[in-house]
Amino acid sequence: MKPSEKKLDRYFEITGRAIAKVKVVKGKISVDSKSAGEEFLDMAKRYYDDAHYFRKKGDSLTSFAALNYAHGWLDAGARLGLFDVGGDNELFAVDSKRK
Repeated sequence: MKPSEKKLDRYFEITGRAIAKVKVVKGKISVDSKSAGEEFLDMAKRYYDDAHYFRKKGDSLTSFAALNYAHGWLDAGARLGLFDVGGDNELFAVDSKRK
């Protein structure tokens, strides 16, 4: 069963807001010349862009999957403390007391 356009719109809006809110925490784990936070955010943005690409092609199921991967990278980064999300437990899977 493929997701409706309305559902895709909602998930694009949620993940877009989450990407805009993320602030990479400096000084955390490094991977080559980038911090792990920068790597996680880069992956989230790439999957988000992929979701737009698949949607334009009319492949809403793959678009929806890419959105979920994008948000998974954001949630993982927030849980690991790589991102400062201000304790936002509506956009991220974090404890609201964690800042």
